[in-house]
Amino acid sequence: GASLASRPLVLRQSLPLHDGRTLPEAYFASLGFSDGELSRANSRYGRRLEFDVERRVKPLLRWLSDLGMTSPEVRKVVVRCPMIFNVDLEKISKPVVLWLKDLGMNDAQVKRAILACPQLIALTLVGCLKPKVRWFKDLG
Repeated sequence: GASLASRPLVLRQSLPLHDGRTLPEAYFASLGFSDGELSRANSRYGRRLEFDVERRVKPLLRWLSDLGMTSPEVRKVVVRCPMIFNVDLEKISKPVVLWLKDLGMNDAQVKRAILACPQLIALTLVGCLKPKVRWFKDLG
């Protein structure tokens, strides 16, 4: 068979490490995620957490921190909506935050909205959010 080095990065990251965790799970644990939080995130995700740490996890965690979230708040977002790591940060999440600010929300309100509904940063503007806001505005 092909050597491990020739396999895709995602496959290498999904292999269990010596402690039974995938690389992303081990990384989250190194950041202070408890076993219970990892278990809840895996349960919500529907399978083991298998994300590209360098390309997906670190940039999103850094961005959430830049939005003013504390470590416990970042953990809350990840545990409640682990699928956010499947979303393109530059094409989906960041434009959503800019759009919320264009609607008049300040930084604290944006942060509160994401904490209340982490899925918000995984929704598309054109296909989901803008039509819903337009519908509510049309209601009067």
